[in-house]
Amino acid sequence: MLAFLLEIRDWWKHGTVYPFAVFMTMIWALWVLRILLARRYKPWTRTYHASTSVIIPVVDEPEDLFRSVLRRIIDQRPTEIIVVINGRRNPELERICNDVGVMWLWTEIPGKRNALRVGLEHATGQIAVLVDSDTIWTKNTLTELIKPFRQRKVGGVTTRQRILDPGRSVLTRWADWLESVRCQYSMPAMSVVGTVGCLPGRTIAFRKHILDSCMEDFLNEKFLGVFLEVSDDRTLTNYTLKAGYKCVYQSTSLVYTDAPLELKKLAKQQYRWARGSQYNTMRMFWWMLRHAKILWLFYMADILVPFVLLGTFASWGVSAFQRDKPGIYNELPLPEVTWHALLFILALAAVMSILSMAVRFGRHFAYRPQDMFFLPVFMLINTFLLLPVRLLGFFRMAHNASWGTRADSFAGESTRSPLVVIPYLLGAALLFGSVMMSV
Repeated sequence: MLAFLLEIRDWWKHGTVYPFAVFMTMIWALWVLRILLARRYKPWTRTYHASTSVIIPVVDEPEDLFRSVLRRIIDQRPTEIIVVINGRRNPELERICNDVGVMWLWTEIPGKRNALRVGLEHATGQIAVLVDSDTIWTKNTLTELIKPFRQRKVGGVTTRQRILDPGRSVLTRWADWLESVRCQYSMPAMSVVGTVGCLPGRTIAFRKHILDSCMEDFLNEKFLGVFLEVSDDRTLTNYTLKAGYKCVYQSTSLVYTDAPLELKKLAKQQYRWARGSQYNTMRMFWWMLRHAKILWLFYMADILVPFVLLGTFASWGVSAFQRDKPGIYNELPLPEVTWHALLFILALAAVMSILSMAVRFGRHFAYRPQDMFFLPVFMLINTFLLLPVRLLGFFRMAHNASWGTRADSFAGESTRSPLVVIPYLLGAALLFGSVMMSV
């Protein structure tokens, strides 16, 4: 934010056009567009009746949590509930299903994708509702979730999602802030144009015939020659959009989920999401450019911003150690000592970044004002965890890997492809370009 404002000032005073300033102007323009679209969002209100099949893939869960998950779903009376235990046998989960009267199936093949296939083969409902095994439904989650299907062109619907007891730690508070930002800005904006790019997998509803038609591709598709298990939710969203259906957000359908309490587990979760999101963006690049240009802009900005930020950090160092050369930072009242000047720039940049976040995410802070006190911590997590994880996820998007956060889940395959080098080359080009643009 500091570099952007200084370059805008120099642009205004001297007519010098900075590529970084142009890029950031576009990012702020996208933010304004997102706000304007989100203001037009309204949830569906008219009741819709359809048969529903709730499918719950599960590897392992604490018994009390899993029992609570099932009871809350049972209370909302879907047509049927199908639990698919995948990987090793789990007698405890089988017993819980028997106790509460829920159908359960077992497949020795670990992995969520295959578990969904097994569940769909036994499902009879018009609407397939896919639920993560640690997701807690609230009152009327199901009845609210299926309301958008009244419109025939709607093929997929997602819920509003929040974190259980976010005040437990800084990490859970940060995770809840991320969910709130997504539900306050991105998903309402994309829902208005019918192209929510990723219907998050904690609870999603699809027209069952859409899933039936794409299931073979869903189980066998490869990216740059490698099968990737991650990002099943976005992959199903892709197929739904490509089939000509709308994917939308229903804010009145609320679910809760947990967030990692350990930094290492949180990093693994974010890394899995980063890989899945970015490989799907590259896979859908040309389709989005032709059929969903706003979605294309949002997702391309999501990929480019970490690279540009890294280039900005490089420019701080160069400017601080080259005081004899003209530059935007030299117009600041910098201390004479070089490392003092660098610290001053970093501190001022941090303050400007915090103010920027406060402006951009004002809706969340109006809802949960106490999070304003955690903004500096959120910024540190974004900078030192989320940014490098997203960059690493881009470079390794074509690497096969295990699920990462659950024992006995999909463990990855030994497949290798020479095409894996493509993201590294593309990432290196983006990194070089961002540094040159900012220095």
